[in-house]
Amino acid sequence: MTAFPAHQPGTTSASGPPQGCPAHARAGGTDQLARLFGPEVANDAPGFFERLRSQHGPVAPVLVDGDLPAWLVLGYRENLEVLRTPTRFSHDSRIWHCFQEGRVAADSPLMPALAWQPVCLFMDGKEHERLRVAINESMARFDRRGIRRCVTRSANQLIDAFVADGRADLVRQFAEQLPMLVLTQLLGMPDEAGPRLVEATRDLLKGSETAVASNAFLMATLEELVARKRDAPGPDFTSWLMSHPTRLTDEEVAQHLRIVALAANENTTNLTANTLRMVLTDPRFRASLTGGSMTLPDALEQMLWDEPPTAVLPARWATVDTELGGQSVRAGDMLLLGLAPGNGDPVIRPDRSVPMHGNRSHLAFSSGPHECPGQDIGRAIVDTGIDVLLMRLPDVDLAVPEGDLTWVSHWIARHLRALPVKFTPGVPASADASGDGADDAHAPRASAVDGANAPDAAGTADASTPPAGAPGARPSWWARLTRWLSGR
Repeated sequence: MTAFPAHQPGTTSASGPPQGCPAHARAGGTDQLARLFGPEVANDAPGFFERLRSQHGPVAPVLVDGDLPAWLVLGYRENLEVLRTPTRFSHDSRIWHCFQEGRVAADSPLMPALAWQPVCLFMDGKEHERLRVAINESMARFDRRGIRRCVTRSANQLIDAFVADGRADLVRQFAEQLPMLVLTQLLGMPDEAGPRLVEATRDLLKGSETAVASNAFLMATLEELVARKRDAPGPDFTSWLMSHPTRLTDEEVAQHLRIVALAANENTTNLTANTLRMVLTDPRFRASLTGGSMTLPDALEQMLWDEPPTAVLPARWATVDTELGGQSVRAGDMLLLGLAPGNGDPVIRPDRSVPMHGNRSHLAFSSGPHECPGQDIGRAIVDTGIDVLLMRLPDVDLAVPEGDLTWVSHWIARHLRALPVKFTPGVPASADASGDGADDAHAPRASAVDGANAPDAAGTADASTPPAGAPGARPSWWARLTRWLSGR
């Protein structure tokens, strides 16, 4: 199975943009164009987006790796126009003129994200619908209460590893580990597969020099999983996808598992880290949460507006010569969806201080026929995981000045480097024998299918209550205030 287009792209041309390249590359060359892989994005991605908006409006010319030209869509309405009209803006990367002209090196860090593969992500119309139905119906078989039990078990397992220390980095030790730890269970993989997959998926999306090797490792792992499930299916997403009536090939199954792994880990990790940062650093945010005027799901939606976990979504390709945001887009041009700048578009959000609680019209999960099918599972992982953390560590606080927090950005996302915290040291739940069933970390794996005996999914406090006698058994700071305000 190949992960690259059949035409075997060559090296980037040094003779300047050919006739098929976008008008902005033909007219002005590349010297004055902003580089999406440059230091400005790495150091200040939000500032980079706003500078482009002030210079070019809602659609800006940019360069990607290899100084290849593309359009970056910055406007909210323009993003929706691209996302919702696949007849003009296709998912099929094979129509990109840079691929057709052999200008993309085979080892380019763009390849894992942009090279055509036999998956719904790169298809439109009936074939996309066939594959999307298989994904949607397989995901629908998960029991929501079972997923929350699975998240609770995984979160407690991670917290047990550092609760006795009184200090932790909630990015490295919690946010980066929880999504893949849960995902390995949902896919039917052993827990120990999680850490290696976290490293591979993060490296792949950064577009680093080792992105191609990381992609190869990820695919090899997933192909091995498919082969194993072919012989021994189980109650998991992989087995359901393989047995779906659409009869996906093993290659199609493995490639779709790759998409799920990348999207679930990247988006959920960033959303978890960003929400925890806001809870710990923004007094208004924390006061709204403790006072009951904002629920944790409300907080997640606010974060999805203010700092979507994927900043730039690759990609769409113009099928015809068209106009977008005042720019002349040529057939074969690549368009990158600026979800973060789109959410901050002053045309629809003139005052970004106004709360967006309950408003799900953000771009964080894309839109149109390719809208993220696993967004509700992602939300369940984040709000349950954070709820468990706050219950177990009720006095958690930032261990460094807020100004010391730093980010690292790449062309797709912006990551918080670390979130150092301090708290009263406790005893791991698995070491506390004061209550029956306290050994949660050593309990049988939580099932995401059979949730008949699970707590009601509508109440995340029940789903995330720590074992009796554990250090976090007392209500968290925000739970205590909410109960007092409601008269309980």
